[in-house]
Amino acid sequence: MNIGFGITGSFCTHQKILEVIKNLIDNGHNVLPILTDKVYKTSTRFGTNKNFVNEVETITKNKVVHSIVGAEPLGPKGFVDAIIIAPCTGNTLAKLATSITDNAVTMTAKSLMRNNKPVIIGISTNDALGLNMQNLAKLINAKGIFFIPFHQDDPIKKPKSLIANWGKTEETLQKALENKQIQPIID
Repeated sequence: MNIGFGITGSFCTHQKILEVIKNLIDNGHNVLPILTDKVYKTSTRFGTNKNFVNEVETITKNKVVHSIVGAEPLGPKGFVDAIIIAPCTGNTLAKLATSITDNAVTMTAKSLMRNNKPVIIGISTNDALGLNMQNLAKLINAKGIFFIPFHQDDPIKKPKSLIANWGKTEETLQKALENKQIQPIID
């Protein structure tokens, strides 16, 4: 199966995401990496953008897609069967909930949704239980959007923060392909 893998900010989770990608490949999937422009161009205390892009391309054996123009045909031309957006930041969550298409990841999600292909979200944001709760609720109720089960990652120090249980990515993908949300959604 050809899986689009959209990587947004939440740079602190990127190393864990690489493990998720490796697991998908080990399970026989071809993974096409799709990065937001910010991820493609930004170096942080967690590493340089060039090293991250190189690592993603080495693991997947595919060039990253990082532009709207590159992402637009992925759904209509049948290049990917589903997209997993992980980590999905609060910013991307808000864009998806309000139909804003301003980067390769949101363009891919839009192109798959209009072609009735699943969009799987692996949330990683410090404000999911704050102002972004309304966007989370919209997307949980949206047709064709599925969530990797999530939990509060640090209820005391970050009481509004949620993070996906990355170990349930493959199971969530399989359920989404059956048009079903894995349960329980709150891990």
